[in-house]
Amino acid sequence: MANFLLPLIRYADRSFELWNTRTDRLIAQSVIPACESDARRKGLLGRDSFAKGSAMVIAPSNAIHTFFMRFPIDVLFVRRNGVVVKVRRSIPPWRAVGALWAYAVIELPAGTLAADDVRVGDVLTMVAAREEVLEAPPLARVG
Repeated sequence: MANFLLPLIRYADRSFELWNTRTDRLIAQSVIPACESDARRKGLLGRDSFAKGSAMVIAPSNAIHTFFMRFPIDVLFVRRNGVVVKVRRSIPPWRAVGALWAYAVIELPAGTLAADDVRVGDVLTMVAAREEVLEAPPLARVG
């Protein structure tokens, strides 16, 4: 089973976007990885807001809480292969949610999933951000 987070883990110094393969729609244009223990523990705590177009990927994890948070969030629970197993919209502070079969939790600004049609069973993918994509070298002139 391929890990859909592999590009994010291997190339942590690069920027990635999060896409829904079923709808071919961009979910987040900026992905924040939280794959180390300290980063997973902190998550979005201490922030006053969460920028539109951003996503925080917490992995490995199958549950999160919003205790001490200052704003609501949308949440996707995803298997290792990128398949969405649970969708929760606009979770207010002071809640806990989880999904038994999830490998990663993707936190998004509240309202993101109202605009994007993400459902259980959709497959998500990480793609190098457009500014990170290298252009092809120019073709050599013949003659």
